[in-house]
Order: sequence, then structure tokens, then C-alpha cells
Amino acid sequence: MNAVLKLLLEGEALDTAQMGKILGLGADAVARELEQLRKDGVLLGLRPVLNPSWEAERRVRAVIEIKVRPEGRGGFDGLAERISAFEQVESCHLMSGGYDLLVVVTADNLYKVASFVHERLARIEGVQGTSTHFILRAYKKDGFLVSDDRRDGDKPQVSA
Repeated sequence: MNAVLKLLLEGEALDTAQMGKILGLGADAVARELEQLRKDGVLLGLRPVLNPSWEAERRVRAVIEIKVRPEGRGGFDGLAERISAFEQVESCHLMSGGYDLLVVVTADNLYKVASFVHERLARIEGVQGTSTHFILRAYKKDGFLVSDDRRDGDKPQVSA
């Protein structure tokens, strides 16, 4: 695996000079590697991983299972690309099993998620049905274990 990519995936957020120091490269060399990774389509972006407990106080996340009937031009890919274009959609995946697409959406509140499903997704030609599941709590996100220190004071300590 590319050393710069590995450092990004496994390390903390670093600037190019810090990455260069760790890797024994100059900041310019790291910047060129990053640019090449972007150009090759390997590195799609850099972003911090937010604690879901903090995020949950400000946004609602839901997982939506979608059953589709792929007809005409594009089939599954066409429908998935159309659904992915909505700003509420965080991710969209083609799945095997009882449904075809798995979509993760974010919105300001439950009503806005429901409106998105009813007014946008359900009206797309080829969408046969949806099943929406609201995310209540995260225990692990993007490889990071999530702890919620605020709840520790609410419950009595239990011995192992």
C-alpha cells in the first residue's frame, strides 16, 4: 500500500510537513503523492471522524433500505446515481438480499428524513418500496470505538 495513503488511513490528521517528517520525505513530495492519489481516484477526500454522540445532538441519521425495479437505461447504476445526487444522502450501496440499495441519510430532524423518503425517494420511477431505520446510537464509527462519558454518571457501577 502507498505509504502516504497508509499514514492517512491509520494516523491522526497531519499536514504535509508532518507526514513528510514521519515518512522521511519532503512536504512537496508528500503533496505530489496526495495529488497523484486524488488524480488516480484512490483518495476521494480527507475529513475528520466526528463523535456520533456530539453529532446526534445536531443531526438525525437514518439507514434506508430500498427495493427497486431497474428498467430502462442505467438499471441499478442509474437509480443509485440518481439517489446519490440528493444532498441528504451520505452514502448509497448496491446490496444483495431482501432489498437492493442501502442508503444512509442525514437531516436536521426526523420529520425532514420522513419528508425526504416520502417526497423524494418514493416518487422516483423504479422505487418499489422503502424501509427506514433511524440510528439511535453508535458504538463504533469508521474504525473508532465511541464512548459516551455523559451516560456514566447516570448508572450505578457494576463489578465485572
